Amino acid sequence: MHNVTLADGTVIRELATHEERAEAVCIQEESWGAGFTERIPAAMLMVAQKTGGVAAGAFARDGRLLGFVFGVTGVRDGRPIHWSDLLAVRPEAQGRQLGRALKHYQRDRCRAAGVETMYWTFDPLVARNAQLNLTRLGATVSEFVPDMYGARTNSPRHALGTDRFVAAWPVRTDPTAMPSDPGLLRGIPVCAGATGEAPPPDAPLPDAPAVAVRIPRDLDELLGTDARRAREWHASTRRAFVHYFTRGYRVTAFVPGPPDHATYLLSHGG
Repeated sequence: MHNVTLADGTVIRELATHEERAEAVCIQEESWGAGFTERIPAAMLMVAQKTGGVAAGAFARDGRLLGFVFGVTGVRDGRPIHWSDLLAVRPEAQGRQLGRALKHYQRDRCRAAGVETMYWTFDPLVARNAQLNLTRLGATVSEFVPDMYGARTNSPRHALGTDRFVAAWPVRTDPTAMPSDPGLLRGIPVCAGATGEAPPPDAPLPDAPAVAVRIPRDLDELLGTDARRAREWHASTRRAFVHYFTRGYRVTAFVPGPPDHATYLLSHGG
């Protein structure tokens, strides 16, 4: 079994027993709610491991499972790929970059299996995930899919539906972190954001070589304090992503500040 020991003593390795896989199911329910319809059962975690998938956990010194990552391996356009389906870290262990470590462990396992590209999805409105995926891991955004997992999953974390970016991460070559310099946004028209931060919902979207799409800096906090404004962000960004992605625009930078919002830079042909 391939093990990786982090500086703080946390061990990352494959889930090895039914009890460990059952604990991964518990983490899913802690993260997305007990009624989460998309959770992966313990038996499927085991089956995926036997067919080239990855189901691995981050274990504390005392053996407690702090987080896990799960994905399946297959073929796309004649090439081996890996789809990373779930990544979750318990609240007590967040802020220790375990999500990043789990992702790199998964990538190493995929490289050993001959996989060329890893894919996964993330909510475009969750700034911390965009920052991890794009500016730290060096993934790119290959497509935008409205309500990829359906409009409702019975998870409170999906109150605005399941609009998703599909991230692509090279396995055999070193990824390049996406730019995050605020100076890249100078002079770029803002085409999406909450009311007062973007054109009215019925206004034509800018026809420019590059546009800025703003998102809330902390979606969870905003949902708890101003759900109406969160819905405005969602409607405005969905309209922009559908419009620009179908016209060949791609995410070419992600700027995590200032404190009240973050911004995607979309460029034509980028």
